[in-house]
Amino acid sequence: MTSPQNSPYGTPDAPLLTVRGEAELDVAPEIARIGITLTARGRDRRTTLDDLTRRNTTTLDLIKSYGDAVENLSTGTLTLTPELTQRGRGERVRTHHGTIHLTAELNDFTTLGELTTRLADLDLTRIDGPTWELRPTSPVHRQARQQAVREAVQRANEYAEALGTTVAALLELADTGTNGGRPRAAFDRRAVRFSMAATEADTETPEPLDLEPQRIQVRAEISAQFTMNPPRL
Repeated sequence: MTSPQNSPYGTPDAPLLTVRGEAELDVAPEIARIGITLTARGRDRRTTLDDLTRRNTTTLDLIKSYGDAVENLSTGTLTLTPELTQRGRGERVRTHHGTIHLTAELNDFTTLGELTTRLADLDLTRIDGPTWELRPTSPVHRQARQQAVREAVQRANEYAEALGTTVAALLELADTGTNGGRPRAAFDRRAVRFSMAATEADTETPEPLDLEPQRIQVRAEISAQFTMNPPRL
């Protein structure tokens, strides 16, 4: 049973005031994520697997050589797929395809350009990214939530002031929408997304790419219910 003091519709002695608080912060990213796909192909299954293993070791050693600049390194899917001949009878293997997917997260964006360039220069290696992100533990998320609450309180006080009264008590505070961090726009000229595949014919190491970080939007939205002291209307 709802008491008169906590009526969801308010009462003449305790009018209900519901407001929304919003915040949107435009901040620099904290980490950059790149995807690396290593490929090997050959008629012999064991040789294909050996080539893929060698390229994986070379790539991991290169990434790890950047030390603390690499915040996270993980191996995803490994595939080794036989390709059958389309002619003739029976199941005859024509060639084997092998791939390994790696993901690296870096916190040093100067290093990022150099590393992506060196990775893209490796044999049969594809680079996708970077994607710019915030850490889940970033203080920016807290700042956005607190700013949204402050805006809700300010709105409530402004509405109460317009009625010649004051806010009495907070009844409810609900988180109605939080965006953990996304690029500021679907396309930003300062962001770079590329895919490169090195070949056996590449002999010169290219100049490091200059990658400009894409800023991140963090949003928070809350709904708050207050009671007001009775206004004199």
